[in-house]
Amino acid sequence: MKKGINNKGQALVEYVLIIALISVVIIGLVNIFGGYLKDAMTKSSCSLVGKEYKEGEKAGEGKCE
Repeated sequence: MKKGINNKGQALVEYVLIIALISVVIIGLVNIFGGYLKDAMTKSSCSLVGKEYKEGEKAGEGKCE
């Protein structure tokens, strides 16, 4: 049984496609939940500096006052 020389190339292409799919999913999740993550970080920093967190109109627009 002779192995083909393209097996390594085929595996590489599959790995690249998997990495590309994972990257697209991660970018989508950050776009969806990014504002909420920013608000959570802002809330934490407000408590550290002794200010009060004020919620914004949209996710990600909160600020310390």
